[in-house]
Amino acid sequence: MGNSGSAVKVCTDHQGGINWLSLSPDGQRLLTGSEDGTARLWSTADSQCRGHFQGHESYITFCHLENEAAFTCSADHTIRKWDVLTGQCLAIYRGHTSIVNRILVAKDYLFSGSYDRTARCWSVDKEKQIQEFRGHRNCVLTLAHYSSRDVLEEEEEEEEEERVSRDLLVTGSTDCTVKVWWVSSGRCYQTLLGHTGAVLCLTLDAPNRELFSGSTDYTIRTWNIVTGEQLKVFKEHQGSVICLELVNRHLYSGSADRTVKCWLVDTGERIQTYKAHKHSVSTLKYHAGILFTGSGDACARAFNSKSGVLQKIFRGHKFIINCIQIHNELLYTASHDGTLRIWDIRGICKRNKRRLKKERSVQGRSSQKGSLSRLFNNKVGCMVQQENGE
Repeated sequence: MGNSGSAVKVCTDHQGGINWLSLSPDGQRLLTGSEDGTARLWSTADSQCRGHFQGHESYITFCHLENEAAFTCSADHTIRKWDVLTGQCLAIYRGHTSIVNRILVAKDYLFSGSYDRTARCWSVDKEKQIQEFRGHRNCVLTLAHYSSRDVLEEEEEEEEEERVSRDLLVTGSTDCTVKVWWVSSGRCYQTLLGHTGAVLCLTLDAPNRELFSGSTDYTIRTWNIVTGEQLKVFKEHQGSVICLELVNRHLYSGSADRTVKCWLVDTGERIQTYKAHKHSVSTLKYHAGILFTGSGDACARAFNSKSGVLQKIFRGHKFIINCIQIHNELLYTASHDGTLRIWDIRGICKRNKRRLKKERSVQGRSSQKGSLSRLFNNKVGCMVQQENGE
């Protein structure tokens, strides 16, 4: 395991804890949303603060960054859209009656989930509410979005009304349910029942028609998003499942039990457990064969994703790490201590690439030996057959 090292840079501009960190699709900017009621825009080229978005009347719970626009939601019941170049507030989306805790931008839609027990859909450009999704008995904590074109055959489409817009919204709630909604009508398409605790996180694999949900009931459940059928239950965690990430049919789950587990989605088998955290695992990110985690113990960690070996600990934060991002072999960690820290991970990535290259080389030689052995055996077999006159 490498030494803990120190951050390349520590950004201390915020006056309150950072609740979320978002990376733009082009990788040029980062957005932080804070307890101080402001959001800040950072350049990934030089790590300088390039924008300060002020206007919310309470703390920012979550943020999302596009290439040209930034979105923030707040305990002041509103969502705001910002111009990343000028810092100007372009739109305020009003309608929720309690804390807005999650937003999701997809196509021309802006989706939001709130403690007011509803999710809503807004037109990004027109600053107008398009749809309200009402039916949960408690607050909506997490969101996912997909198009039925991704999962349904043409003959499976139900009604002409839904053919107009085939977008669906998935919501997870503290009422222990997951719901799937038609965006066009606001109608509930499926209610997924099985969890006995609040649903904290969702991740979607639309091409395989699968949805994964993590809960305070210590389980992860897999659902068929077309039929609503519960496919598998992953039960080995001993605490709430806080975060999920799906990579190449491997599901990584971070938990309040201080571990991350890796599961084979197709079989449900748990193939690895990543230990060493001294508190809940609050966030995780897979990158180039390395699993990065953030924890309530104020440390970020890097594990070899295959072996589970801890490779490095990133120390410096004073409170829980709420979010991590990775770009150009730099690790960005945002904490409730109000700082954004930037760490150089080139050394870890380089070592891991060498290890992967070595493993592939060994596998290649082994495969080649196997092929030569088979070829030799085949030749011997042919010679024996010829000698026997077969």
